[in-house]
Amino acid sequence: PPAHQRQNAHPGFAIRGKMAYNGAMVGEVAWWPFVLVFGVALLVALAGTPLAAAWGRRQGLVDLPGPRRHHKGAIPRTGGVALFAAFMAAALLSQWLPVPRQDPNELIRFVGIVVGTTFLFVIGHLDDRFELRPGPQYVAQAVAALIAILFLVFIERVMNPITDELYIFPSYLLVVVITMFWIMGMVNTVNFLDGIDGLAAGVGAIVSAVLAVHMLREGQYSVALLPLALLGATLGFLPFNLPPARVFLGSGSMVLGYAIATLGIAAGAKVALLLLVLSIPIVDVAWLIFSRLRAGQSIGHADRRHLHFRLLDLGLGGRRVLLLYYGYCIVLGAAALIIDSRLLKLIVLLLLGLVTLLFLAWLTRRTLAADKAPPAEEER
Repeated sequence: PPAHQRQNAHPGFAIRGKMAYNGAMVGEVAWWPFVLVFGVALLVALAGTPLAAAWGRRQGLVDLPGPRRHHKGAIPRTGGVALFAAFMAAALLSQWLPVPRQDPNELIRFVGIVVGTTFLFVIGHLDDRFELRPGPQYVAQAVAALIAILFLVFIERVMNPITDELYIFPSYLLVVVITMFWIMGMVNTVNFLDGIDGLAAGVGAIVSAVLAVHMLREGQYSVALLPLALLGATLGFLPFNLPPARVFLGSGSMVLGYAIATLGIAAGAKVALLLLVLSIPIVDVAWLIFSRLRAGQSIGHADRRHLHFRLLDLGLGGRRVLLLYYGYCIVLGAAALIIDSRLLKLIVLLLLGLVTLLFLAWLTRRTLAADKAPPAEEER
C-alpha cells in the first residue's frame, strides 16, 4: 500500500519504521497479535497434552521400557497430537490478525506449510499406531518436501559467506534437490533428537524463539507469527515431557522438524542461522548415518549411538544432558543473532563441527575399547 496508508496503521509496537525484508517500510505495529498467537498456542498445548495422553492410553498407543528407553511403566506416545493442534490453531489464527504483510506469495507459502505439516502428522500418527518401517517414512518426508516446493517454499539463493555476494542456483532441479535435502535432513535431525525426555521439544522451542526474534528484527512481522505459534506449542507441551516424562512426542517429532525446516526457508532461507543453532545435533546425525552405512546397517536402524545416549552412558543424568543441549543452543542462538559477519558465522560453524566430530570419534573408540576389554574376574 502507499506510504500514507501504511504510516501509523497499527499503533502500539515498540519498533517504528522498520525496513521489511522486501524493502518496504512499515509503520508502528500492534503488539497484541504476537502475544495472542503465542498465548493461544501455549494454552491449547497445556490443555490438550493431558487429553492427548489419556486418549493414547485408551488406544494402546504407549511405549514400554526397552533397550533405548529406560522409563518406568507404559507412557503414551501421543503428545504430538496436542503439539500439532496447538501449532495449527495459532497459525490459522495468525492469518486473520492485523499485521503488515509485504510478500504477495506469503499466503501460498503458508498453505504449503500447513498442508505439508498436516500430511506428516497423519503419517506420524500411522507410525505411532502401526510402527512403519524407515522406508515408507522417508518416502513420506520426500512427499512433504515436494509439497513445500510446489507451494513456493524452496531454497533458490544463498549468500556466499566469503564474498558476501548473493548466489542464485542455476537450475530448478538443483533448487528441488537442495530443498528436499534440507527439509528431510531437518525432519530426521529432530526425529533423532527425540530420544530422551524433553530434548526435541526443548531444542525446538529454542530454535523457534531464535527464528521469531530474527524475523521481528528483520521486519517480517506476519511471518514471525508462525515461529511464535510453534514456540507456544512446544512450551505448552514441554512440562509434560520433561523427565520423568508423562507423555512422549511420538508423531510430533516429524511435525516439529518439518515446521522448523520450512519456517527457516520462510524467514528468507536462513539456513546458516539454523545450522549454527543446531550444529551439534546435525553433526551427530551425519556421523551416525556415516557409521551405520559403514557398518552395512540401515540409516534408520535404532540403537544407542546418538550423542545424547552416549552422554547418558558416561554417567550424566537426563537433566544434565538437557541442560547441556539447552545451554548450547541458547548460546549459539544468541551468537547467530548478534554476529553480523557471515564469514565469522561460517568459521564458528566449522570449528564447532570439527570439535563435535572429534568428540564423537573419541566416544566411538572408547566404546569399542570397552567392548573388547576382558570381563572382570567376578563377572566371568
